[in-house]
Amino acid sequence: MYTELTEDNLQQIISQNNKVMVQYGASWCGNCRIMKPKFKKLAAENEDIPFYYVDAEKLPESRKLATVDNLPTFAAFEGGNLKNQVQTNQADSLNTLFEELKN
Repeated sequence: MYTELTEDNLQQIISQNNKVMVQYGASWCGNCRIMKPKFKKLAAENEDIPFYYVDAEKLPESRKLATVDNLPTFAAFEGGNLKNQVQTNQADSLNTLFEELKN
């Protein structure tokens, strides 16, 4: 399941789901636009884990849940906590992060 957040409620979502994948991005970020279809494809292939897109500029409380120094940032949450994250425009790095969360 892929969802773009419109409310600043990622903390609530993380607390309600055992595992969550997040892409932090922004509308002006070219690499974010390049990676978004790859993130969506991964979500479509793994319906058992929810995937969320967070606009890092519009949703500051959600942004605070990971260290977002660069965009895009991908974060894996498990058991209500940040498990790992990666700042990348490489699909391989995104896949590696997801495999860590999945296993």
